[in-house]
Amino acid sequence: AGLSTGQRVVTVQKGPLYRVRGSHITLWCKVSGYQGPAEQNFQWSIYLPSAPEREVQIVSTVDPSFPYAIYTQRVRSRGIYVERVQGDAVLLHITELQDRDAGEYECHTPNTDERYFGSYSAKMNLSVIADTLSASMEPQVLTRAEGDAVELTCEVSKSTAQHTHLSVGWYRLQGAGESHAEEVLTLSKDFVLRPGPSYAQRFLAGDVRLNKVGNTTYKLSIGGVEPSDRGQLYCEAAEWIEDPDKTWKDISRKQTGRTLLAVMSQGRDLSVDITASETSLSEGDTLQLNCMVGVQKSSSRHFQVLWLLNGVEVARVDPHGVLIWEEEYEERAKLRQLQAFKQSNMVYVLTVYEVGLKDNGTYHCSVSEVKTPGDFHSIQTNLSSGIQVNVKLTGYRMRLSVSTSTPQVTVGDALILLCEVQGATSPVSVQWWHLPPQHPSPRVPVATMEQDGTLSLGSAYRDSGTRGSLRLEKASSGTFTLVIPNTLDEGDGGQYGCEATEWSRGQSWTEEGETAVTVSSMAGLGLHTTLRSRIATVTYGQSFELICQVSASYTLEEVPVSVGWLFQSSPPTGHYHELVRVLPSGTVAWGAAQPHFQGKAQLTKADTSFRLRIHSAAAAEEGTYQCEVEVWRRNTLTQGQPAATTRSNAVGIKVVLPESKLQVSTKESSVEIAGDADTAIECRIAFAQDNSQFSITWYLLPPPPADATPLKIVRANYSSILEYGAEFSSPAQKSRFLSQRVSSNVFWLRILSANPRDQGRYYCVVEEWLWLVDGWYKLGEGASGRTTLEFKLPGEQ
Repeated sequence: AGLSTGQRVVTVQKGPLYRVRGSHITLWCKVSGYQGPAEQNFQWSIYLPSAPEREVQIVSTVDPSFPYAIYTQRVRSRGIYVERVQGDAVLLHITELQDRDAGEYECHTPNTDERYFGSYSAKMNLSVIADTLSASMEPQVLTRAEGDAVELTCEVSKSTAQHTHLSVGWYRLQGAGESHAEEVLTLSKDFVLRPGPSYAQRFLAGDVRLNKVGNTTYKLSIGGVEPSDRGQLYCEAAEWIEDPDKTWKDISRKQTGRTLLAVMSQGRDLSVDITASETSLSEGDTLQLNCMVGVQKSSSRHFQVLWLLNGVEVARVDPHGVLIWEEEYEERAKLRQLQAFKQSNMVYVLTVYEVGLKDNGTYHCSVSEVKTPGDFHSIQTNLSSGIQVNVKLTGYRMRLSVSTSTPQVTVGDALILLCEVQGATSPVSVQWWHLPPQHPSPRVPVATMEQDGTLSLGSAYRDSGTRGSLRLEKASSGTFTLVIPNTLDEGDGGQYGCEATEWSRGQSWTEEGETAVTVSSMAGLGLHTTLRSRIATVTYGQSFELICQVSASYTLEEVPVSVGWLFQSSPPTGHYHELVRVLPSGTVAWGAAQPHFQGKAQLTKADTSFRLRIHSAAAAEEGTYQCEVEVWRRNTLTQGQPAATTRSNAVGIKVVLPESKLQVSTKESSVEIAGDADTAIECRIAFAQDNSQFSITWYLLPPPPADATPLKIVRANYSSILEYGAEFSSPAQKSRFLSQRVSSNVFWLRILSANPRDQGRYYCVVEEWLWLVDGWYKLGEGASGRTTLEFKLPGEQ
């Protein structure tokens, strides 16, 4: 008590930010003080400098149709996407920044609060600047004996208008196919030297140094190389800028070419390294491979070197330096498409000019040492690590994007997945796979389409009775659509991936992409019903209506729904009977327990509101009502169990008689007669409903004693049938006392040939009767005032 809801606040990364063209940028946005679900939604827009008042929508976490046309393709291909850090915080990713991405960015969170209170969006500015950073080092091959010194220089420059800092570092790749580089020594943006873990002791001892020897020149010095220094050395420069939030961000990084360093061990076995000028080439490019031999006193030793492609010999250089090509390569060598030579006793070179698809594969060099050049028995042999070379078709530009028009669906919905392949010049085969959300590995095969259009389904998707008949269609040369007609459960959510493979001349290239899908269970998404009636007490003959309001966290209008109406009569029996049920097909099934409802009930539906209207209520409709809603999976027959069921609260309906408006005149009066004259006693109705009928009963209160019991004279019911009291039932009395209706509201008791025994006080009792749905009902009654009848004898004064 006493606590109030906080004010909603949306916060975005502070600007302005400066980022270089072509870089990957992230912008964060978070919301606090909100009501509603823990997982909030976010929408990003931009206001361009050319039209600062016009909002251009970029990407949304909830609406796939949110992006404007200029951003649609980049969002589909995940060139722009939103990463959810937590329920109320996200990152906007732009993977390759363009000049047109400069502007004012707005992060907006759609309202989930009971009322608007606080801020729902925030803005920041982003500027896109040119990338002026450059780093270069002349590639070379160095051979050093253990303990020798090595110096390498790196040229680094920038011309950014904004205030930025530089960091320069040296890194080492140990093997030819190694991807993880080891840090040697770095000069940080704060001008602090930081050695890598393996070089810390040698740095402290002064054996490893980095100096700036000019405006743009950085020199790495290693006083005494060790065998562990063997590998490919390169320099990396980074440019840093201070953001408005006082953090430093690297806006550009550049790497130089690599220098191969071979270190000859003291008293150790033969070492062999292989490097390539480039491992990913296009047809027509030149490939150069270097084989480095590391031994002591190399000039006095003799080696034979073999070049191997995929384990098969290409060429060999014997200990005399004579080159011998394998037969299938001789013709290409004559055409100067291939060249191999001994650069020194420790460096051997293989060059392939105008590479083709046949040059794809893994290359090794094998070095054998012999005692003399003519000796055929090697002392020792060592094989280099393998280096993978990939040659693509000239102009090869196959690109792939995966998207879905159904990113968030309910169980039973269809999934529609799209795989678009661009730039392929040869037939393409496509394979779809699925990673469920709870079991992210291994991938589950969904469907495959071969180059010739042959379709095969994964084992989990072959039964058309579960998910329906899967369709994998090729809409155009590069557009493949996968349709899963019926999702089974939440496990059908997760990541769906498309892997496209292009085949040409016995070679293949593969690209892949993926997209995320969320499948929500209907049972777990808050299906709820509320039953209400505008009136709880109904007058006999009136109509009443019950409204069953259904809500859920998914679109009910798009799933099959059945609605049942249940009834328990009054007084309660503890058991509800089904009055009627409307099936998803629209068929109406009436229950047998209360057949009279069928002729009185009207069923209607509007959106998620279901109504039961009962016409002309009678006593039999008094009781307790409930509605029961069942939701079924879409695209399946409504057999077996529904996906979700909910029963509403109970609503009691009481049926009562209309309120009586009867008023009978209570005016007291007296009548005096003489002899045996006739007389009349009047009973007047002052007010009553127009459609009422009346029953009139006449009574006589004899003279004192005062507590004498009234005597019933005669009763005329609503059908004018007469019924006399015991004291007035003789033929003589019946002939003298008559009940007569004089007008619509006046009744008389006529007394013929009155005599002194008829003296007393007379009055009437009026009963009001009304025909309702199932019969006559007495609404009320009223008694008149007394009329005193006095008898005057002849001649009496």
